[in-house]
Amino acid sequence: MNDFSKKAALIWNIADILRGGWKQHEYQDVILPLLVLKRLDAILSDSKEKVLDKYNEYKGKVDVDPILKKTSGVGFYNVSPYDFKKLTEDHTHIVKNFHNYLNGYSDNIRDIFDKFNFDKQLERLEGGNMLYLIIQEFNKVDLHPDSVDNHQMGLIFEELLRKFSEMSNETAGEHYTPRDVIRLMVEVLFTPDEKLLKKPHVIKTVYDPACGTGGMLTIAKDYILNEINKDASVYLHGQELNSVTYAIAKSDMLIKGEDPELIRGGEKNHTKASTLSNDQFFGESFDYGLSNPPYGVDWKKDKDAVEKEATRGFAGRFGAGTPRISDGQLLFLQHLVSKMRPTKDGGSRVGIVHNGSPLFTGDAGSGESEIRRWLLEKDYLEAIIALPDQLFYNTGINTYLWFVSNRKSPERQGKVQLIDGREFYGKLRKTLGAKRKEVDEEGRKQIMKLYTDFKENEHSKIFDTTDFAYRQVTIERPLRLNFQVSPERSELVKEEKVFQRQKPTIQEEILGALSNFPDKKLFTDREKFLKVFNSHMKELKLGAPLKKAILNGLSEQDENAEICRDSKGNPEPDGNLRDQENVPWGVSVEEYFKKEVQPYVEDAWLNEEVRDHKDNQVGKVGYEIPFTRYFYTYEPPRDLEEIEKDIEGVENELLTLLKQL
Repeated sequence: MNDFSKKAALIWNIADILRGGWKQHEYQDVILPLLVLKRLDAILSDSKEKVLDKYNEYKGKVDVDPILKKTSGVGFYNVSPYDFKKLTEDHTHIVKNFHNYLNGYSDNIRDIFDKFNFDKQLERLEGGNMLYLIIQEFNKVDLHPDSVDNHQMGLIFEELLRKFSEMSNETAGEHYTPRDVIRLMVEVLFTPDEKLLKKPHVIKTVYDPACGTGGMLTIAKDYILNEINKDASVYLHGQELNSVTYAIAKSDMLIKGEDPELIRGGEKNHTKASTLSNDQFFGESFDYGLSNPPYGVDWKKDKDAVEKEATRGFAGRFGAGTPRISDGQLLFLQHLVSKMRPTKDGGSRVGIVHNGSPLFTGDAGSGESEIRRWLLEKDYLEAIIALPDQLFYNTGINTYLWFVSNRKSPERQGKVQLIDGREFYGKLRKTLGAKRKEVDEEGRKQIMKLYTDFKENEHSKIFDTTDFAYRQVTIERPLRLNFQVSPERSELVKEEKVFQRQKPTIQEEILGALSNFPDKKLFTDREKFLKVFNSHMKELKLGAPLKKAILNGLSEQDENAEICRDSKGNPEPDGNLRDQENVPWGVSVEEYFKKEVQPYVEDAWLNEEVRDHKDNQVGKVGYEIPFTRYFYTYEPPRDLEEIEKDIEGVENELLTLLKQL
């Protein structure tokens, strides 16, 4: 076991002190904040006395903050006389002294701890001298920078975070994406840019709008430094809604020597930090974006802000459209695209995790379809990789990695690659929540080969962007009704809402007129019926809505009746028989209708009033990506004789068991 693993194990064991008083998923709420404090305490130990001297010299005279930050040399400080060692010298007053110690930190550190909501834990730790016992154990772990550098400290923090996340299955999926998934994402994201990233003094920015604990960001940076260019300068930016998760992410950045101010969000009331409603990197763009945003989660809280921004068109972030309120995945995708650098400035690449819904949800003209249309018509979508199921801690569903870029390589321009990676996995020896599989090294290599080869085979399909397009046309059938004034249909008239809103005297007049109707036969021609109806009911002076309601109650659909026509003699459409047909892209709508519809429904016609809002052609343009259909393999049913033998075998087995009874 290496040194950082030993230290991680020691810290992990400290959580045993909490056993009984805390639930397992709550251990991290105590251990992680104290781990951060212990590391900061170790970092400040060398400059502690100098900082206190400067503080006593200048307090009350000038703004001491810049002076003390400069004195500490690390951008933060603590002016309390206590440190972790001194806190254990007086266990009777340790909680009171701990408050003094915590309040002695500079504002940028206290901001993090405000988001941890650590005061709640302190109240629980006060009983039974728990805080003393835990700090005493922490003091046995040397986290001084001379013993543990930033990289090693980051590994310790990540190891503990992973363990706590696995323990906390009900929350792990909210802010922790498995490392095997992230590793595949970043490899696909950066592989096409290896030459660019190997340049001397290269500077790149990476952004995650739903960064959770920051794992995607840090793994992305580690990949660039360890696999491509150790001298690259990589700056990490992220935004997170959940305040505790935000605090963990910011702490992780601080521990690893990153700029914690580039992690933003974490408002306690959960109303101001949402990336969708409040972009805290407004006006900024990045070289790379990657994210695992929530899927299947509504965006009601962000509705007003999102819809207001959508009215700005492509001057805002949601110009392509808005999806249904129940799922905001495609809003996060649009947001990431809005953060790409313009192509003239070098462009960007983006990777994002989705479930299956964004592939096909929504008919032509819907928000989802319009967003897909925009992505494909702009030629932003580069590849989609289907992952194995049971990869995530809190869900076993299939997920997909989407890769988007405004600087696709020449051979990929106008193309989209679909990769079926569902079979490339290894099984875990120990189930972690819903996670039973992982994208192991062999699986990752196979997927990467499919991606980099960019060839068609059993697991890789390459399409033109227009292959996902279709034109949805509306097919009308004529309205055919019969009419009859009978007691049964008069009862149906009573159920019409417009009729029910009339005064009782008017209702009685109408029903009386119907009971005295001169011709009670069944009419199969609306025009003939209306001549009798209008003549008999003219004294009542019926308004158009009321007349329509009465006729609705007296009518019934009848495929053998005459066609109902408007004042110009044109057939009226029957809304109940209206249908849509999806015409493949590039196929003439008229030819499709003549070949695929008219031979089977002779009286049907194309509704030419339903046109696309962009090209004004008949039918609405839609886009969908029926991923599984492209990789479907037909399996013939088993031979009947084989099935009969199996059934006979089961029957014999049952008879044997019955005889034993």
